[in-house]
Amino acid sequence: VQLQASGGGLVQAGGSLRLSCAASGRTFSSYAVGWFRQAPGKEREFVAGIRWSSGSRYYADSVKGRFAIAMDNAEKTVFLQMNSLKPEDTAVYYCAATPRPREDLTTARRFDYWGQGTQVTVSS
Repeated sequence: VQLQASGGGLVQAGGSLRLSCAASGRTFSSYAVGWFRQAPGKEREFVAGIRWSSGSRYYADSVKGRFAIAMDNAEKTVFLQMNSLKPEDTAVYYCAATPRPREDLTTARRFDYWGQGTQVTVSS
C-alpha cells in the first residue's frame, strides 16, 4: 500500500490544521494506521493511532484532548485533526500503516508502510 500525507502548513499558536493520509493500492481495511512526528534533532515520536476494524484510537499524552484521529473508509483516508496547536507541535508529520493491527501502535518499527511526511510549523 502507498501512503500520501498532506495538509501541513504554517499556523499560529492556538490554530488548527487537518492532516490527511490517503491510501492507494488497497483500502485500510484490517490495517492499523498511525501518525508520527519528528522535530529537528529529535527522534520520531508517536502521535496517534487507530485500528481500522475496531475503531480503537490511541494518543500520545502530549496531544490528548487537542488532536483527533478519524477514518473515512469510503475514500481510504485517515485524518488527524489538530486543534489548539502549540509551537512544540512543530515537526514533520508522517502517516504509517501496518497489516498487523494488534501490535504496539506507539512503536514506529511496527509499521511497514510510510508516507512522505508533511511539515507542520506553529509560530508563537
